[in-house]
Amino acid sequence: MNRSQLLENWIQHQFPGMPFTLQPTSADASFRRYFRVRIGDKTLIVMDAPPAQEDCAPFIHVAKLLANAVHVPKIHGQDASQGFLLLSDLGDLTYLRALTEQPETAHRLYAQATDALVSMQLIQTLENLPAYDEKLLRFELNLFPEWYIASHLQVELSDKQKKALGQVFTRILQNNLAQPCVFVHRDYHSRNLMVSEPNPGILDFQDAVAGPVTYDLVSLFKDAYIQWDEAQILDWTIRYWEKARRAGVPVQRDFGDFYRDFEWMGVQRHIKVLGIFARLAYRDGKHAYLDDMPLVMRYLRKTCERYHELSRLLNLLDELGENESNRKIGYTF
Repeated sequence: MNRSQLLENWIQHQFPGMPFTLQPTSADASFRRYFRVRIGDKTLIVMDAPPAQEDCAPFIHVAKLLANAVHVPKIHGQDASQGFLLLSDLGDLTYLRALTEQPETAHRLYAQATDALVSMQLIQTLENLPAYDEKLLRFELNLFPEWYIASHLQVELSDKQKKALGQVFTRILQNNLAQPCVFVHRDYHSRNLMVSEPNPGILDFQDAVAGPVTYDLVSLFKDAYIQWDEAQILDWTIRYWEKARRAGVPVQRDFGDFYRDFEWMGVQRHIKVLGIFARLAYRDGKHAYLDDMPLVMRYLRKTCERYHELSRLLNLLDELGENESNRKIGYTF
């Protein structure tokens, strides 16, 4: 029996004798798929997470952790052995669509998103979350040479380039690991935030970890899918920092130190995202992510230009830039 039939059978078991309709809503960068179930005048969301590729347990655990702090889907039914969860429906208006169609709502929506972020960062029960430690952070950085450089650009780094990249990675990790540790959603951006009541509704939190305090803020304001002026990002970041300090989030006392950490955390994330987008394209056939690479690269380059310690990385990006231009001219799928 295929998964579609398994899913329909499971829903029928949840609502015996009640007619329903099932409509795809979205798929994410993993193997998970989501469907909207309509039963009479009520709608719910069903998550299909094939057990061979996905584990529902982290989603269930983090949903319980977040339930009293922020607006996340309620779990109305579950069958972890089959990989099915029945969730409350937070609607279909993402931050990305709302901000694109009505950019004048940005101040309000981001203020509410940082309110929710502060609430998450005040969660004290972190011991059952994976640590965003050196091993995991370095694994993410290494996606860049493996997938972006080798697969996307089809370049083999020289020994000198490998050494320079390794040294820069070490400097980045020293900064990241020295930051205060809080709850980290790990993908807190405009595609995973829903305009809802209360606002925002937060999705895709199953990969949450305990890690650097600036990580989710970078995800939010240096978003791979929508761009804001640097002056605007700075203003919003100051507003978050003031709010977080008042609430007791362990942010740095000096805003200059905090902003430097914010930018260096961004370097780690942008390097990681370039590697992930390349992997999604070349391993998983999700080529649309290639269109999102240029914005992420602009974020990365701009930060490298501001810090002398990142000059080696900037030099490498310059060297790789010629290959990127050539790659754009000729790649086909």
